[in-house]
Amino acid sequence: MFVGREPEIERITRALAQVAAGKPQAVFVTGEYGIGKSSLAGFIRFLAEKEYALLGAHVFLGGASTLEEVATKTVEVFLRGGAFDPTWSESVRNALAKYVGTQSLFGFEIHFDQLKADGPSLSRGFLPMLNELFRRTHEHGTKGIVLILDEINGITSNPRWSHFIKALVDENALARPPLPLLLMLCGVSERLSDMIEHHRPVERIFDIAEINPMTSEEMRDFFTRAFASQDMTISDEALEHLIFYSAGYPKIMHILGDAAFWIDKDGNVDEDDAFDAVLAAAEDVGRKFVDRQVLTALRSKDYRSILAKIGQIKLGREFHKSEIAGGLSDSERKKLNNFLQKMKKLGVLRSGDESGKYVFNSHLVRLYIRLNSAELSHGQR
Repeated sequence: MFVGREPEIERITRALAQVAAGKPQAVFVTGEYGIGKSSLAGFIRFLAEKEYALLGAHVFLGGASTLEEVATKTVEVFLRGGAFDPTWSESVRNALAKYVGTQSLFGFEIHFDQLKADGPSLSRGFLPMLNELFRRTHEHGTKGIVLILDEINGITSNPRWSHFIKALVDENALARPPLPLLLMLCGVSERLSDMIEHHRPVERIFDIAEINPMTSEEMRDFFTRAFASQDMTISDEALEHLIFYSAGYPKIMHILGDAAFWIDKDGNVDEDDAFDAVLAAAEDVGRKFVDRQVLTALRSKDYRSILAKIGQIKLGREFHKSEIAGGLSDSERKKLNNFLQKMKKLGVLRSGDESGKYVFNSHLVRLYIRLNSAELSHGQR
């Protein structure tokens, strides 16, 4: 089930159509952590194979810091990935046969020692390798390749990465004929800035697809359909709770929806179920996405009443101190400065471009504050 993102999908499918027509494209999908970049990319890969006959690979580069690691992870994903058409997968394995081991009940082995040894040559011959995969699969109906490189935080700090990507795009553009390739990178905007800082020409090669928080209507559609798929209903009051605390972030929506599913006992998610789901989600988000030092500070008794009020304000990534101070008591306002400075020291906030303005470095911490405020304000219900 995939809900929303129609404008973003339409924009990227135009690129898919261009690739299917033989014209290479490069897209950078950007947005905050938890906004749904990877989910969108996974859906695009499915759409590319099913509707446009493009062989796809969605490569997660978490932990990769060298070009050799990028190349070997890419080969591994092409080998492991089950294509829409089984003959494509077979053609890929034939093209990369030297890395394929014996068949077993659970698939086949990959010769990782050989793959690692070939990492340098694979990175230098990255485009020829992609061309060979296309040549083999084109015989069975593929019209091009979609290569999605995700979780690029580690590799963008490597100056060679920017030159590698620019060379890949440029060399392909000059080839006759060029490889029909959609190169899609997924990352926060800071990672694109890192790449541009290392090699300025990178700025010109990407079409930028920015992923924004989902609208209330999209969230309503998601929760309603998700529970309906399990023969469950959800009350309007519960729905509004889940929408408010999700704030348009799919990662939070999934955590909240999953919590509500397990908490509910009668097949109808009501307001109490939703409220309990928010409390459970706060713990889950805090454990998974919030640094322990930040978590300790946010749970401090000194800041509990402040956080209860902050969480009920729809703060954006940027906010002014006055937005918070207006709803605080005199004693709370005295603690507000200490709270803001503490959050700056811990890297949660940074100063904005004018006095009294602050910017959240992490939206997931901002959403944790909102989720946690539900428990802090429980006595006011």
